[in-house]
Amino acid sequence: MQRIYYLSLEFYMGRTLQNTMVNLALQNACDEATYQLGLDMEELQEIEEDAGLGNGGLGRLAACFLDSMATLGLAAYGYGIRYEFGIFNQKICGGWQLEEADDWLRYGNPWEKARPEYMIPVHFYGRIQHDHDGVKWVDTQVVLALPYDTPVPGYRNNTVNTMRLWSARAPNEFNLKDFNVGGYIQAVLDRNLAENISRVLYPNDNFFEGKELRLKQEYFVVAATLQDIIRRFKSSKFGSRDPVRTSFDAFPDKVAIQLNDTHPSLTIPELMRVLVDIEKLDWDKVRPCMVEMFRGPVHNPSDFNGWLSLSLSAQKVYAKFPGDLDRMRRMSMVEEGSVKRINMAHLCIVGSHAVNGVARIHSEILKATVFKDFYEFEPHKFQNKTNGITPRRWLVLCNPGLAEIIAERIGEDYISDLDQLKKLLAFVEDEGFIRDIAKVKQENKLKFSAYLEKEYKVKINPNSLFDIQVKRIHEYKRQLLNCLHIITFYNRIKKEPNKHFVPRTIMIGGKAAPGYHMAKMIIKLITSIGDIVNNDPVIGDRLKVIFLENYRVSLAEKVVPAADLSEQISTAGTEASGTGNMKFMLNGALTIGTMDGANVEMAEEAGEENFFIFGMRVEDVDELDRKGYCAKDYYDHIPELKQAIDQMSSGFFSPKQPDLFKDIVNMLMYHDRFKVFADYEAYIKCQEKVSALYKNTKEWTKKVIKNIATSGKFSSDRTIAQYAREIWGVEPTRQKIPAPDDPRE
Repeated sequence: MQRIYYLSLEFYMGRTLQNTMVNLALQNACDEATYQLGLDMEELQEIEEDAGLGNGGLGRLAACFLDSMATLGLAAYGYGIRYEFGIFNQKICGGWQLEEADDWLRYGNPWEKARPEYMIPVHFYGRIQHDHDGVKWVDTQVVLALPYDTPVPGYRNNTVNTMRLWSARAPNEFNLKDFNVGGYIQAVLDRNLAENISRVLYPNDNFFEGKELRLKQEYFVVAATLQDIIRRFKSSKFGSRDPVRTSFDAFPDKVAIQLNDTHPSLTIPELMRVLVDIEKLDWDKVRPCMVEMFRGPVHNPSDFNGWLSLSLSAQKVYAKFPGDLDRMRRMSMVEEGSVKRINMAHLCIVGSHAVNGVARIHSEILKATVFKDFYEFEPHKFQNKTNGITPRRWLVLCNPGLAEIIAERIGEDYISDLDQLKKLLAFVEDEGFIRDIAKVKQENKLKFSAYLEKEYKVKINPNSLFDIQVKRIHEYKRQLLNCLHIITFYNRIKKEPNKHFVPRTIMIGGKAAPGYHMAKMIIKLITSIGDIVNNDPVIGDRLKVIFLENYRVSLAEKVVPAADLSEQISTAGTEASGTGNMKFMLNGALTIGTMDGANVEMAEEAGEENFFIFGMRVEDVDELDRKGYCAKDYYDHIPELKQAIDQMSSGFFSPKQPDLFKDIVNMLMYHDRFKVFADYEAYIKCQEKVSALYKNTKEWTKKVIKNIATSGKFSSDRTIAQYAREIWGVEPTRQKIPAPDDPRE
């Protein structure tokens, strides 16, 4: 059987206890056992720390993929770094984001097991030495990679895979020479520097971090993982037992390495180095073997810069495109300029068997623009694999009420075969089912309202429309467009205080990278708008604005089931896929969104009439770029937009600091790459349609049912099954184990 090795710099796992109980079908038994002990299972679950070893979508996708690989019975391993400190905890003080270290291991981690018997040396620095035996890497600094294994159980199928995370350890003899001459303190300090490699996750999402430590982290996980893969291969029946030389003939057939974005790109040159310099294989034999083994999805078209090289066969390019020197320059892995840099995406494409985008529109953009030259050179390499989410965590675990009423109509098999949700289309007009769906949503809203009152000391109207935008704070995700709607809605109520407005509770959550000034200013703007809106007696409970502090997996599990409206409003062509959009759809929220990322396919599945689609398409954005985007034209011609911007400029939302938001206003007016004003009018009109439909609970709920029923495509089981068949060349297996008897029956 071929083994799949999934390399990712991030695994955003969240909590493990409840997920494990769900997948092993032990939740009822555990609930009963804790009850008999006088304990409350929900209180016990809240004690567990989130394993926040990821920034956002990319890390959470990796976690969903591990769940699906186990559920599909694939022999798969996840490899990453065991960061001592995960994504920072976000505190909001005076409306500003402050970062606190996420010391998630302070009480230990009961789910992991250290495996010191598989500790691996990783080399840094040093120099190259040539002798009669070939090339040797000498005078290196050695850091030990200590593996910690976490079990990943499949859903009721007796399959448990492994996530192996590496922790950096300095060897005992580290800088012993300094110690021997009395430099004890320096020796210990240097030891700490070595162990810093796995100390902290870089808190940057979707943009490049050019730091030496980041490069060391990338090489650390790559070098340790490859040694582990080769060790496992050598111990199998396919590797030769000859003590002199291992046969690697079966290596590409038995090993598939999947790279999660460009972060683990160093895997490609490192495996070349190991096979040629250490295993002494001929280069002519290594190169085709390399291309067969590597696969790489690309998540963010703008995140491609890096540092290390793999020579592109210029002769092949020249032979196919004779005389096209510009093309050869564009396709080079060494970027021209005063500083030589290596393009990691080009490295991935050249060294991989397959390259994929993560939503259909994203894959087409990659082929048409970002990687056009490579697509024309090797079109067979390019595929699409639309992302997905695991229905175990993102329905059964977080929304048991909804999962149960679905099971009452169509049985439980949909949990591992989400396409079966289509059977719910037969119940769109069923009065009883409509009532049940609406009731579950209201119960989730009441529960989340109680949570907000307890945690945020704010009382909200549970009958209001819960309008949610939760994701990393980025200009391209356009939380600012949401802010402009809030201000416009506020101004309309103030203008006509006696008019009936559909009440809304607008919640925005997400973390800003610590060094991202504009993102931090956006958080301050959201909280400042909330301070004005929430304390205005004219507004009352018709509009509330809440910033959800420290958004993370465990908070998402509470937010998603309670949402009525999901905000997915990035500029068309900027979001690779999105997975939060899928979670909301599966849990019965309607989507207001642009035709970007996976929104396109979601609207296609559900029908655009069951979506709130607005704004520019990709071709409209391109056309606006050609004509030239002038924000002032929109400002001058849309009175409500002008009023909102003037309020931000004048200090209406920051009375004590009138110039506080001048940077935001200046960016929106003169430097906005994401064209917020261009979509403002369409967005406001679409929000009016949302309010109009929400008045009719029955019609709203029918659209909710249609969304739930057509969300089956967006299971990560489907995504992984496609990876397995179309890229890895293996067939998934499903072995369903019946659930144990409920002890309460």
